[in-house]
Amino acid sequence: MTAVDGAHRLPLEGVRVAAVTVVWAGPHVTQLLAEWGAEVVRVEPMNRVQPYSRLSLQRLSPEVQRIQAENGVTFSLTPDLDPGPDPWNRGSSFNAHARNKKSMTCDITSPEGHATFLRLIEHCDVLVENNVPITIERAGITYEQLREVNPKLIMLRMPAFGLTGPYKNFRGFGTHVEGMIGHHLLRSYEDLGPEYTGDAFTADAIAGVLGAFAVTAALRHRHRTGQGQQIEMPLAEAFLPILGEWILDYTFNGRVAPPQGNRHRSHAPHGAYPAAGDDQWIAIDVATDAEFHALARVLEADALGSDYHFQTAASRLEHRHELDQALGDCTRSWDKFELFHALQAAGVVAGPVMSELDALASPQLEVREWFNELTQEGVGTHRHPGLLFKMEETPNRLRTPPPRLGEHNEEIYLDLLGYTAEEYQALIDQGLVGTTYPESLLRSVS
Repeated sequence: MTAVDGAHRLPLEGVRVAAVTVVWAGPHVTQLLAEWGAEVVRVEPMNRVQPYSRLSLQRLSPEVQRIQAENGVTFSLTPDLDPGPDPWNRGSSFNAHARNKKSMTCDITSPEGHATFLRLIEHCDVLVENNVPITIERAGITYEQLREVNPKLIMLRMPAFGLTGPYKNFRGFGTHVEGMIGHHLLRSYEDLGPEYTGDAFTADAIAGVLGAFAVTAALRHRHRTGQGQQIEMPLAEAFLPILGEWILDYTFNGRVAPPQGNRHRSHAPHGAYPAAGDDQWIAIDVATDAEFHALARVLEADALGSDYHFQTAASRLEHRHELDQALGDCTRSWDKFELFHALQAAGVVAGPVMSELDALASPQLEVREWFNELTQEGVGTHRHPGLLFKMEETPNRLRTPPPRLGEHNEEIYLDLLGYTAEEYQALIDQGLVGTTYPESLLRSVS
């Protein structure tokens, strides 16, 4: 791997990671590892569909993409809503996590691909996968099989519910896991069912961070002992501790928590309130009587500040529905950013509810130089979300754009794995290695 500059090496430089990952949780793990120096090789089939990896292999017309965007479906969007000849290289979901990675095409379920994968594992420190367990078992790449090839291998497995038990082979995205463990119910609103909360994939995001931590801990262990090992990190079990206070409240006190929505156990007002403009909002949290009266002064809402129902924290909480309505009537004429600064200056906790465009224009993120520009062949130059954290003594930045399908085939097959040119060409001729999907797998939606 190439260091960020001549004087500094990234902490994971020299670690090679094979990735057989889909959707978000597994790709997020390898995103974090790649950002801090690991060489991540995505192992991707090109002769069959890998669900929710590089889109759904549909060439969605601009009109269909526009409709999806209006309904909040963004994972399949392409630049300028143009699918182009290779939409699998242009999708926003894939390109959000694939920076700093490499791509090789290899069907691990075929005999030739399985042999290739074993040769790759010989050269790897880590394997990350987040497939349903039976898929890995059928492919013949369980940890028990792979450690025969590489005893020092660290393998992170991220099934939805675990490698054992009655739910072992249940397929699930983060949202299904969150439904199973109660998060959807907790975050729903008291007057609406959980079906109105919209999609959430918090379990995937949490799993990405925890998975990267688990891998680095296992690398540390291997450095000390020379031992590789399997890490089992089910999405459900990784997310459950996030809900620890609710679980303990039940086990200690026998209380079943109702839907929480935006409400707080003791603070009122506490929520998102309308601001000027279409679908503009500001979040406000008031903890004390002094903060409430400061809020009323900023809004020049004498009636709100003097209403006897709202004079104490206990009374505001009891009458929170009436308070929310009255406060919304006061905030809806304000620009959310102007009100944000005014309330902060008055000592009231508040913040604008940001859209993607708001975030891109944020003066805070601009000063921090958080967004990084990357230029990708066939996609162009765009601003990408930056690093999740910074290290004072280790300068870092996004280094390479998301890889095109099979972009690094020759480097991996010929240079790393030692295939001859003839062997490599034979795999291409069989349709197992390449840089595009066969037309039979693609379909256009207009």
